[in-house]
Amino acid sequence: MAVENVSAVFKLYCLAVMTLVAATYTVVLRYTRTISSGDLYFSTTAVCITEVIKLILSLGMLAKETSSLVRLKNTIVEHIFQSPKELLKLSVPSLVYAVQNNMAFIALSNLDAAVYQVTYQLKIPCTALCTVFMLNRSLNRLQWFSVFMLCGGVTLVQWKPAEATKVQIEQNPLIGFMAIAVAVLCSGFAGVYFEKVLKSSDTSLWVRNIQMYLSGILVTLIGVYINDGEKVLEKGFFYGYTPWVCFVVFLASVGGIYTSIVVKYTDNIMKGFSAAAAIVLSTVASVLLFGLQITFTFASGAILVCVSIYLYGLPKQDTSKVTRPDKETHTEFRQKLITV
Repeated sequence: MAVENVSAVFKLYCLAVMTLVAATYTVVLRYTRTISSGDLYFSTTAVCITEVIKLILSLGMLAKETSSLVRLKNTIVEHIFQSPKELLKLSVPSLVYAVQNNMAFIALSNLDAAVYQVTYQLKIPCTALCTVFMLNRSLNRLQWFSVFMLCGGVTLVQWKPAEATKVQIEQNPLIGFMAIAVAVLCSGFAGVYFEKVLKSSDTSLWVRNIQMYLSGILVTLIGVYINDGEKVLEKGFFYGYTPWVCFVVFLASVGGIYTSIVVKYTDNIMKGFSAAAAIVLSTVASVLLFGLQITFTFASGAILVCVSIYLYGLPKQDTSKVTRPDKETHTEFRQKLITV
């Protein structure tokens, strides 16, 4: 993919949107799964609707990019109907992201938003390992140090988790943590896989999104049928939907679109600041909305997480291209893991 220069203003804009969406999504999703009154909606249907909205948004952006209905039609025919292999290739992250999104619902049904937000940052060491193995990149000592610092911070957060006082449903922290673990693995693999596909060719970002979301819709529909098929037939696809649930779906859709934009245009520094800021915002919101009691260990862990994210992003790297790895010796492969 050709490198496209973007202004600092655009990067700041992406940072602000990513931070706001991440923090708001976590808090609102937590609200709809715990203390919101009314019937509980099916999380699988929410994930499916999210994929549909992201597909529609990507089609709109592709139409704007092509600036012609004829070119739009030709692009869709060429890259969608005549490229079954590419659709199959993008079905991999679709499946993994579908699992990740459903795990987020389970985790936020059993953990406080702030605990979830901090613990979810374990996706950084997972992503780091996937980057080394899948993109043929290396991490320096400062980055590896920040990874271990992150793990220490998450351990402190989970050592004596903060408790909410306004939650109306029974929670199981163990199930919540296991759900986060699965979501973390899915996030690391799917993110790096999509980055590799995106940056290894000149295909438009929006074409890649459309390919992935088409597969995502199919995958999530299967998930609806397997997990909630009988209940959906009995109560309806949109059972339990409220304006707040619709807001959650909207935030998830916008977040997915901006995730792909961030992969293309931004760097680790921007992602790090965004994640750290989202943690702070969601923690403050949890104190105000859910009566979260902040303990010393939780605060210490959260600080360590934020510092580690910042340190991880300090070394600037050229992530605009993905090169095809040549054959390498065993010594060179080991060197990638420890990096001078």
